Amino acid sequence: MTPTIGVFDSGFGGLTVLRALIERLPGARFAFLGDTARLPYGSKSRRTIARYAAESAQFLVREQGAEFLVIACNTASALALDAIQDAVPVPVLGVIEPGAIAAREASTTGDVLVIATEATVHSHAYAAACRARGLRAIEKACPLLVPLVEEGWTDHPVTAEVIEIYLNELRAEAAAQGMNQDALVLGCTHYPLLRPLIERAVRPGVKVIDSAEAAAEQAVEIFNGRVARAAGGAAAETEIRCFATDSVEKFERLGSRFLGRPVGHVELIDLGG
Repeated sequence: MTPTIGVFDSGFGGLTVLRALIERLPGARFAFLGDTARLPYGSKSRRTIARYAAESAQFLVREQGAEFLVIACNTASALALDAIQDAVPVPVLGVIEPGAIAAREASTTGDVLVIATEATVHSHAYAAACRARGLRAIEKACPLLVPLVEEGWTDHPVTAEVIEIYLNELRAEAAAQGMNQDALVLGCTHYPLLRPLIERAVRPGVKVIDSAEAAAEQAVEIFNGRVARAAGGAAAETEIRCFATDSVEKFERLGSRFLGRPVGHVELIDLGG
């Protein structure tokens, strides 16, 4: 039987992680859940985020038979990964540790920058994960980028200007701390859609690290053997089911931007309050 990989996000930005997984594991079956009724997670307490994330993880494992979970949500990865791991009996991978690992592999100076949402920055999860790997990291919240992506302004002069402003502020802070940064981590699953603009805005020699891609790469290392064995070496067709707890029409409309293909029919589910 083809294995099922569950992918969870508080919204639909995590579809960028699913997109990267599909490219690397075409023989798998995927179940994606966006907890759109209860977003944004960033405005909730750690206890509430942990409960929401655990309920979503349990749905993917118990109802969809997921044998492996990727938490494609930076806030949940930062604040609820332990709770999710305690709630389900399958391997669980977040997006923050893979991003820090990729930054360590890419950086020669040991100094890295991180851009993310306010909730992720306030958790300091990336800074801690980078510090554990011998890196110095400065994090910056970029709250305007998510709404610009959802507006579809992914190649717009206004978005390019906003990115430049944020990065100039971040570079000034790094210079004040005597840093010689050579990597920039994209700490939000919306940001891969802005990667071309961001890569044009960074200084020469600075590598852009996509935590969605990094998480997919690590998932492949963990899961690929099982997918290959299940597929029996044959080219299996990718299966995708998408679920949302609210705003199904918005999910179907915007999701294709993140997934790079039509998301198809999105099924509405109720996880409670």
